[in-house]
Amino acid sequence: MMPDIRRRRRTRALLPFAAVAALGLLAAPVHAQSKTGARPAVSAASAQALENERDRTRSSLEALAADAEANAAALEALERDLAGMRQDQERLAKDLADSALRRAELDRRIADSEASLSALTERQERLRTSLGSRRTVLAEVLAALQRIGRNPPPALLVTPDDALSSVRSAILLGAVVPEIRAETEKLVRDLEELAQLRKAIATERETLQQALADNEAESERLVALSIEKLALQQESERRLAAERERAAKLSERSAELETLIASLEAEIGGLKAAAEAARKAEEDRKRRIARQLERARQLAAAQLPDKNRIAPAYAFSALKGTLPRPAKGETVRFFGAEDGTGHGLTGEYLVTEAGSAVRAPVDGWIAYAGPFRSYGQTLILDAGEGYLLVLAGMETIRVAEGQFVLAGEPVATMGARRAAGPAALALASDKPTLYIEIRKGEQPVDPRQWWRDATSSGRASNDS
Repeated sequence: MMPDIRRRRRTRALLPFAAVAALGLLAAPVHAQSKTGARPAVSAASAQALENERDRTRSSLEALAADAEANAAALEALERDLAGMRQDQERLAKDLADSALRRAELDRRIADSEASLSALTERQERLRTSLGSRRTVLAEVLAALQRIGRNPPPALLVTPDDALSSVRSAILLGAVVPEIRAETEKLVRDLEELAQLRKAIATERETLQQALADNEAESERLVALSIEKLALQQESERRLAAERERAAKLSERSAELETLIASLEAEIGGLKAAAEAARKAEEDRKRRIARQLERARQLAAAQLPDKNRIAPAYAFSALKGTLPRPAKGETVRFFGAEDGTGHGLTGEYLVTEAGSAVRAPVDGWIAYAGPFRSYGQTLILDAGEGYLLVLAGMETIRVAEGQFVLAGEPVATMGARRAAGPAALALASDKPTLYIEIRKGEQPVDPRQWWRDATSSGRASNDS
């Protein structure tokens, strides 16, 4: 109640009392208005706020579910990628092993070629040695052949010297030439074979060297590819671990949101049940008050008011021009006059004497009793029909909130100092000042239409 009063101070000094009325004190008597009387609106507002919170939480949960679904798809894709990478790694490892085997085979073949070449070289050397050892005979044979070729013997007429030389040459050639021919043919064959083998070995060596170079390049490529695949696999495993951690957090958050939604649902149900119970209690209270008011009206119509009544004897709207002022004194500021803050006064000021009794001018329930800022002790009296009487500036209060008081019953005592707000500071008198305000709903009304003598000093039959 008091925070609402403070918010209205900026616009009008006495509007706090309107705030009090706006909080539901106008609708029904205070003694029958328990704390649950204001609960239906509060519970309904709380339930609506919780429903809004539940809807927001549910939206967050749906977004979280979509995120979790996307996370699951990402996890599945990463696991597939990792499976493919592991297969690639296995295939690369097999290829590297095959490459190592090929390299070993190529090394073996190169070694065999080197051995074959070495054997051929040795054979070539043996042939050269053999030819060298027969070089003298061959030279003589070749020389003889050359002489015969240059100076062939005559066919019919020969000298004895020529005949002897020819015989010798013939004997020598007959003995040597067949052997030389055979050796020469064999040597030619060996030399041709040797040349072919050397050529074949050189060709095979080049082929093996190229194959070895290709195998080495392939091995290097496989090693680089394996390293790259391993790096990709490690990155994918890191991402997979991160996605799994994120999935765990999403699952945990989802469980928290589901728990929160369940809690909100339970609280909403409780608030709705409480609101429904409060609504029924309010309806019962209103019906009870209506019965009490009807009974009071019947009693008032049939006889004098009962001093033990618990409801106003008369409708407040029917009491215009009949009420005494709450205290003895002189009215110095009336409704609508300048209130000292640039606004019209929403009540009136009554100058009293120190120690003067303040009495309830009408039957009603005490809606508020206590201090308020510089206004001194303040009372708000619920007179029924939505009317509130505000009395401020007293020093002591003799009643309590929720109490039903009768017309003329002492409710407070004036002090020795001036109080009742900023407008009272502009008064010439330093005597105690009672502020009086009557409100219908949230609107202030002129109190003068209820007093017995609007122009009198405020003396009434109960001012003793």
